[in-house]
Amino acid sequence: MTQDAYRELDPVEPSPSVVATLRQLILEGRYPPGTRLAEIPVAEALGVSRTPVRLAFRTLSQEGLLHRVGKRGLEVRAFTETDVLCAVEVRGVLEGLAARRLAEAGVTPDLLAELQGCVDDGEQVLAAGRLSARDVDRWSRLNQRFHSAIVGSSGSRVIADAIARNNHLPFAAADSITIDKRALPAEHRKLQLAQLQHRLIVEALRQRESARAETLMREHAYIGLRYATLFGLDTPGLPAGRHGTVAATTARRASKA
Repeated sequence: MTQDAYRELDPVEPSPSVVATLRQLILEGRYPPGTRLAEIPVAEALGVSRTPVRLAFRTLSQEGLLHRVGKRGLEVRAFTETDVLCAVEVRGVLEGLAARRLAEAGVTPDLLAELQGCVDDGEQVLAAGRLSARDVDRWSRLNQRFHSAIVGSSGSRVIADAIARNNHLPFAAADSITIDKRALPAEHRKLQLAQLQHRLIVEALRQRESARAETLMREHAYIGLRYATLFGLDTPGLPAGRHGTVAATTARRASKA
């Protein structure tokens, strides 16, 4: 990944691909809990300027993956696989509730057009058959639009507020995408499945199939974690022990399912 890949991005917005790469490195244990992260060495390691790294640090702090410790600056926060899986499950339940309420009430033409636009944009992102840094950025933004449109139209601010609170937990947010740059073909297949789920959710909402919309939305929440082994993404997690092993534990549970 080179600095040139980010030159055309809005300088005030964090680069989703830089954020996704840092999430992946934390998930793998390359930056274990307690590690102090500084802009310059991280930027040099990723081959980018300090600006996207600084903005990525801000995003990861909001997600609960980094926290500030006195004068030492930002450190990687300790978390367990149970923390992550529970947070993802909570999001799935809440987003499923939003989808069910939306299907029961009926989706407006404007909302359907917005969701269909997200699906159409997803097809364009994946059309090349491979992923680039720009594709990761585009997918992250359309995915955020998709989820925000559903939650924001559920008719209940309570659901949106509960999801916002849950999003401050590691890997809990809908746009907490992780990308393994060593396995981009597998990551592309993972996003193809996510795209299919988006399409099915829109169809269920259009048909006012509330139970189906809820079930699909709940299942969709797990794609970033439980589906890893389906695509050859069984990456090593954090060292076993009190911090847990997120990727490895998820893979073991998936193999027993």
